[in-house]
Amino acid sequence: MRRSTRPLAGSALLATLALSPAIRSAPGQGEPAPPADPLAGILAPRAKVAKLAGGLRFTEGPVWIRDGGYLVFSDVAGDEMKKWDGKELTSFRRPSHRANGNRLDAEGRLVTCEHETRRLTRTDREGKVEVLVEGWEGHRFHSPNDLVIGKDGTIWFTDPPYGLGERERELEGNFVFRFRPATGELAVVVRDFDRPNGVELSPDEKRLYVADSGAPRCIRAFDIAKDGTLSGGDVFARIDAGVPDGIRCDEAGRLYSSAGDGVHVFDAAGKLLGRIPVPEQPSNLCFGGPAGKTLYITARMSLYSIELAVAGREFAAATRQGE
Repeated sequence: MRRSTRPLAGSALLATLALSPAIRSAPGQGEPAPPADPLAGILAPRAKVAKLAGGLRFTEGPVWIRDGGYLVFSDVAGDEMKKWDGKELTSFRRPSHRANGNRLDAEGRLVTCEHETRRLTRTDREGKVEVLVEGWEGHRFHSPNDLVIGKDGTIWFTDPPYGLGERERELEGNFVFRFRPATGELAVVVRDFDRPNGVELSPDEKRLYVADSGAPRCIRAFDIAKDGTLSGGDVFARIDAGVPDGIRCDEAGRLYSSAGDGVHVFDAAGKLLGRIPVPEQPSNLCFGGPAGKTLYITARMSLYSIELAVAGREFAAATRQGE
């Protein structure tokens, strides 16, 4: 999460127009044909950004709960987690301890980054909450921000100081961590980020992407060794409008990043394919819906969605496992 006070521009109408191919007259002889839609095959036909809910304070951390068929996301400033069931918005948990990022583990349990308590928690299917980890080598985290969970249960999470406020820092840097709940092993895997934020795995889980919403305004890519150590860390993509925050991969390995003007979509090599304009500045996103082909977008005080022609990587992996 990164809060911004920069004025936001645009409207739902502008978003719809920007998503649709330009209406052009048939080209005359010798005239070039209109350019192809760069997001063709990614967006569903006639896809439009839809506003689902508003009136919130600062939305973040969307996650689709497959067993129940609903979305959970954080209203960080409102100190509440919300539930969207497709028809209405209700309270999921209050207080939330200023929850931010949320993900599901392989057993369908909800793992949450909490700013106020500076820890990671896990909620089982009966609603029982347990603390997973809350510090490193005797020092408390800054404010765990976002996370991703591998098929083996490994949790990768970022710890920038955005939720720290006036509280004392106990760690000398803004780190990326790896945590293994089965053994309790916690390790710092990257130390040289300015403001590590969104974090995501490639579909084959051989690559870790981390967004830096600080001065670099980029997304870096790391290779994951069998023992969980990282190498590489080169810049995968840069954001030219606002900063990168939440990031997700689809089934083909394309990466979607929140940005100042909407959602930027990159191919697996880091080439910008196109942009999905959103009326409010997005903070995070996730795939959801029965087939994993709805992109949910948390943006400032609202929740948005758009239908896609592709599924998120986690949904594609679940489908393959069930075959």
